[in-house]
Amino acid sequence: MKSGLDNKRNVIVLVVLLAILAACVWYFVDRVFVGGASPAPAPKAASSTEEPAGAAAERAEVDRTNAEANAANENGHAARKLVSLESLDPTLHPELMAGAEALEYSGDGRNIFSMNSAPVSIPRPLGTGRNETAKAAPPQPTGPPPPPPIDLTFFGYERAGNAKKALILHGDDVFIASEGEVVDHHYKVLKITPLSIQVTDLLYNNTQTLTLAQS
Repeated sequence: MKSGLDNKRNVIVLVVLLAILAACVWYFVDRVFVGGASPAPAPKAASSTEEPAGAAAERAEVDRTNAEANAANENGHAARKLVSLESLDPTLHPELMAGAEALEYSGDGRNIFSMNSAPVSIPRPLGTGRNETAKAAPPQPTGPPPPPPIDLTFFGYERAGNAKKALILHGDDVFIASEGEVVDHHYKVLKITPLSIQVTDLLYNNTQTLTLAQS
């Protein structure tokens, strides 16, 4: 059998559970049916002065422009300049219009407002004569290079009877040659006179006349 102490304990536990359940039900009902409903916004007080229809439309256009500029600035694009009604000046300025009307076209070229105007004659730039001559001249054919000059010095003449000899200097070497002899292995003496000799370079088949060197 259960004692009276156990019965009292069970009653106390039951009372506590009922209290917690009641609190939960009250919280749920308060949040859903009482606290969730927001009060209706108070109606906006009507303006004491009503704007004309044109002014209201103009103000709405300005507000729309400002809203677009703010949105573009927030998105990282270039912000547009905000306008206001005070910056809109519908006043005409006759002095500025008169100055624009006084302008006259004074160009020296073609009249852009006339279909019959002759085209502008643009002078052709004159080229340099050097460049034009170089372009006009046909290329000259290049042949083989000329043979080198004969590097001999005729500095003396000697005659004994009918035999004629020439004194020839090549660098630091001195040669005594008669007609028909070869000097330094590739210079052949063809003709000897008191004032000049005729020599042929056998390597290049080049014949030159060397005059007597003055001492």
